[in-house]
Order: sequence, then structure tokens, then C-alpha cells
Amino acid sequence: MFQFHDQGSSFYQLLTTHHPQGLPSLPGYPQREGVDLSQKVPHGTTVLALRYCGGVVIAGDRRATEGTSISERRIEKVHKTDHYSAIAIAGAAGPCRDLTRLFQVELEHYEKLEGTELSSEGKANKLAQMIKGNLPMAMQGLVVVPIFAGYDIKRGCGRIFKYDIVGGQYEEAEYYAIGSGGRDARGSLKKIFKKDASCEEAICIAVEALYDAAEGDTATGGPDMVRGIFPTVKIINEQGVSDVEESTIKRLFTEIMSRQGGE
Repeated sequence: MFQFHDQGSSFYQLLTTHHPQGLPSLPGYPQREGVDLSQKVPHGTTVLALRYCGGVVIAGDRRATEGTSISERRIEKVHKTDHYSAIAIAGAAGPCRDLTRLFQVELEHYEKLEGTELSSEGKANKLAQMIKGNLPMAMQGLVVVPIFAGYDIKRGCGRIFKYDIVGGQYEEAEYYAIGSGGRDARGSLKKIFKKDASCEEAICIAVEALYDAAEGDTATGGPDMVRGIFPTVKIINEQGVSDVEESTIKRLFTEIMSRQGGE
């Protein structure tokens, strides 16, 4: 006889207990020695986040690569997860999208049952649990490594969380970037980041860091003026999550290219 055990307000725990086949990756997925899928599936590359005086700017390029080839030029790596948070993911594109959708449902499920949003720490912990569940797939090259950012209503400030492939969670006080161009982006952010930056200045800093990453990393997509493809940039503040208009991003890239002598 089937017995239902209440999993509380966690949709992820409900799936894990009763419908594990619905998870993005199955715990205990059999590892095959010598199998590395990292060069055989599309991978998203560079994403970043930085704090400013009123919240957080989170951004990512649009390119996905498959080995040394470009597999997608318009992939979306930055997604709103609830009213006050967003996630930017680098890694295997399929598992990244699955984890993002599951995380969105998890937060919505909790809010509907509890009548309130999770705290920033609660959201970050939920995501860490899901990343840990992806470990068997990560060991075969299907790595999911996100940046989670949000506005903390209680503290009145933006917050940034980073993760490792085993679900380790760490908070960054100022900025962070990850992906194949993450090192280049962090180097750029280290030079141009301003603790007291306004929202407009923070957007400029994020765009310039992505431009520098694209200059140093072939897997990171820069501005494509011909096709009209530009990185995704979102703002998270006390009003919630909002998109920076493409026309603004295009203008900033044009200014950067002009200043640096680009074409």
C-alpha cells in the first residue's frame, strides 16, 4: 500500500522521495570510467554578478560552445527565479536549464504553501542542495556551476552567492564571475569595480567585464553588432528583478569599443 510522507514545503524533496525520475539528474546515476561528456554537449560560458549601492547587477554572455565549436549564439544564461532573485549559470546547457526550472518551481512552491518568500540564505541553501544532487553527472563532465544573486529585504542590500560542483556555497561581498571567461572577467572587475557605484555605473562595469572576458576567451561571446546579439543584464533591487534594455547594452558596448579602438 502506498504511503505518502509529507515533505513539507519543498518540491525538490517531494520529487527526490516519490518521483526521482523527475529530477534533472538521478542520484546514483551509474558512472562509466573514462566517459567525459564535457566536449560533447553545449556548454554556457561566462556569467558574473556585482553589488552596487542599491542592489545587484547580474549578467552573462549569450554564447554556448560544444568542444571548440559554437553551438548556440543566443542562449539565455541569466534567469529570474522569483521576485527578488535571479540565477546565472555556466556549465552543461541541458542540466543548467533543468536545474533553473526546478529551482524556480521550488521557490514558487514554497511561497504558495508558506505564504511568504524564503530568506536569501534559505534560497541559497536550496540551490546548494540541488547542485549537490547533480554530482554524479558532474563527475562525467556535465557540470552545473551557478551564481545566485538577490535583494535581501531584511538587510536592505544585494547579496551574491557562488558554488562549487559539490554544492559548496560561499557568499561574495563585492563581485564574482565564473565560466571559461570567468578569470578574465574577475581580472577586469578587480580593476574597475567601485563599492559605491550607482546602478548605471554597475551596469557599465558588468558590460565592460564581459567585453574583456570575450577579448581573452574564445568561448565567451562578445557583442555581435551584425546579428544584434548582446549579453543579458538584469538588475535586482528593492523593486524586484528587471531587465536592462538591449539598446542600453548596445550603446555601452559601442562606447567601450570606441574608447578601446575596436571596430
